Parts: sequence; structure tokens; C-alpha cells
Amino acid sequence: MKFTASARASVSALFLCSSACLMAAPADDVKALAQAGRAADAYALGKQHPEAMGDPAFDFFFGIAAIDSGHAGDGVLALERYVLVFPDNTSARLQLARGYFALGENSRAREEFEELRKLNPPSDVAATLDRFLDAIRLRETRYTPSSGAYLEVGYGSDSNVNSGVSNANISLPNLGPVIVGPAGIKNGANFSHLGAGGYLSYPVLPGVALYANGSAELKLNRGDSAFDQGNYSGSAGVSVLKEKELFRLGLNHSMVSIENERFRTSTGISGEWQHQLDQRQSFVLGLQTGRHSYPGANSARDANFLGMTGGYRKLFNHAWQPVLSASASLGREDTIAQGREDLARHYAGGRLGVSFTPAAKWGVAIGYSVQSSRYQAQDAFLGVARRDDYDAVDAAVTYLINRNLSLRAEALLSQNRANIELLSFRRDIFALKLRYEFK
Repeated sequence: MKFTASARASVSALFLCSSACLMAAPADDVKALAQAGRAADAYALGKQHPEAMGDPAFDFFFGIAAIDSGHAGDGVLALERYVLVFPDNTSARLQLARGYFALGENSRAREEFEELRKLNPPSDVAATLDRFLDAIRLRETRYTPSSGAYLEVGYGSDSNVNSGVSNANISLPNLGPVIVGPAGIKNGANFSHLGAGGYLSYPVLPGVALYANGSAELKLNRGDSAFDQGNYSGSAGVSVLKEKELFRLGLNHSMVSIENERFRTSTGISGEWQHQLDQRQSFVLGLQTGRHSYPGANSARDANFLGMTGGYRKLFNHAWQPVLSASASLGREDTIAQGREDLARHYAGGRLGVSFTPAAKWGVAIGYSVQSSRYQAQDAFLGVARRDDYDAVDAAVTYLINRNLSLRAEALLSQNRANIELLSFRRDIFALKLRYEFK
């Protein structure tokens, strides 16, 4: 049987059409799954069609799905093929840069992000690019000297600046009904907030860096300076990065002041081990030990402390980039003074939090914390051993005005329940803070 020229042309056209249709089918299916937020399914489907690789429509959506599902290597290869054909597609270049970032290719990622930043993209895209560039900058502190600092001001309201009881009429063990004086009754006040901090990182060997950081915060209560509070802290040490492991050993010092007078200083040493399970999950274990010191009449509270912490963090594949974090802690404080075990305590606590980015310039964080403290001997005056159970809900909403300036609204709703009524209280704090970061 012989084909005429027109028949051969028809068959060829039919074959080409069939091939194109077969190629389009997996591309369309991968696209539909990726756009529906089913990145893992889109990636799995794409892997079943190696014959489609090289088709730009397939490569674009398969590359995005691969990166979103934790297979950045496949995603980068697919998007590199796409960008070779369409080098001016800024969306593809952004996704490719994100793939480089996921692979730890910081220099290539930074080059792409900076080139896209020069195109004056919309404000939401620019905010996303700035976030990636800041993250790369922090990564590079591992092998290049780096520093940063911030200044912060704010104003807020504190429902209970002195952690006092809400009712003057209470009952105490061994004493029965008593009336609490004005200094021990709940007192609310507005306050001003001032804060500053900074860090330094200096690499000395590949993966090994010396670091130092510090912060200072001052809370000034309006009309009640007796409970003005300052928190000052600093640390320095060495960090060692080895593939998926990060080790950190540091010396720490902090001070709490009340009404410009030293209330407590703490000096200690801490060690930390962080392990990256994969691109989206990590856990951390830490150990801290040191001494709390109190001046004057409070020196009976001087104690050695030992604490252990553990934490887990996971990034979920969603447009809002939600991050779940969970942590737990155990510790003890043993008083140095003989016969003051009533001031020594064992404690255990935990925290569960989630943060997400509903829009490019917005960030939201919500958390719940608990801590239980058990003191080790009876109070000589009250005849009972103190027991405290504390819990708190915190929330923060941050708006990035620009790369350096941000506005943050905070809320902390807390309650301490103690077997000694004088030590039970509720406290709610709300604040609005403006921060400028020097980058």
C-alpha cells in the first residue's frame, strides 16, 4: 500500500498533534495539582512522566511543585530548563531563586534575588525578595564577618504592674483571713518601652565562628516608677556548623532591674545542638547552668541553676508559610544559703506556637506557654511549700513598612495560680512597638 503525498502529510500532522496532546496532558494535570496547593501530588505525577521534561509548560509547574514538596534539586533543574527558553519570565526566575535558596546555593540565590529587586517589583513582591535576602545574609554569617543592630520604641498598657492580688481580702495558710496592703493589690498603668540590641559574628575556620550579642529593654510605667523594669543581657561564644548539625557553646550574663536598682543578675554557660531533619524540619536540645545572685536582703535567694530544653520546628507547604514550633523545659534552682530550701524550686514548662505570613508585608505569631514550679520545703511562717502554675497566651502582628522599619502589635494574657493566695494574680499586657533594624 502506498501513501500519496497528501496522505503522508495528514498522517504526519496527526502524529504531531497526538504527540503534542500527550505532552500537554501531564503538563495540564501537574499545573492543576500545583495550583490547588497539592505540591506533593503534582511532583509525584510529574515524576511518572519523564518524557514531558523539556516541555516548558511542564517544567514550570513541575519545578514549583518539586521545590514546594521538598525536592529542590529536581525543581531547580526543571526551572533552569524553562529559564533558558524564557529568560525574561520574572516569575520563573523568582521560583528558581527560591530553589537555589532551598539548596543552600546562597551566592546564586542572592544574585537572582538582587537582579529581580532591581526591576522595581510591586511592594508585596519586593517584601518577599527582601526577606530572602535577609535570610541569605544571616546564613552567610557562617563564613563572612557580619553584624546587625536594632532600636525599638513603644507604648502600651499593663493591667498589673506589681503582680498584685485583685482583692485585698484573702486567706493565708496558718493565718486565716488577712487584708493586703496597697502595695500588694493589683495596680495597672500605661508604660513606655525602649529597646536596643545587636550581634556580631566572626568566622575563624570554615564552619566555625565566634559570636557575640546583646540587648537592653526598659519598661517605664507612667505614674508608678516603683515597678519600672529593665532587662539587660549579653552572650558570647563559638558556633560550629557541620552539614546538618549546628553546635553552639556560650557564656551568658543578664540583669533585671526594678526602679533602676539591681534586682537579680545571672551568669552561666550554655550548650546547644541543632539538627536539621530535612528542608522543613529541625529540632534543638540545650543545656544551661549558672548562678542567680540577689543583692542585699534578698541574698538568701541566691541559687545555682540547671536547665534543659528541647524544641521542634516545622515549616508547612502553604501559601501563608506557616511554621509550627514546640518546646519543653525542665530545671531546678538550688539555694546556696543553708536552711532556705523553701526558696529552692524544680520547674517544668512548655510552649506551642505558630507563625505565618498572610500577606507579603504581614506576619502573625500566636503562642501558648505553661510552667509549673514546685518549691522544695515549707515556708517557715505559712507552714506550706509553695506551688505555682503559670500559663499565658501571646500574640503579635507585624507590618513591614520597609526593609528596615517595622511596626508590631503585641498582647500577653497571663495568669499565675498558686496555693498561697497572695501569690496568685492575673496580668494582661498590650503594646505597640516600632523597630528600626540596621542591616
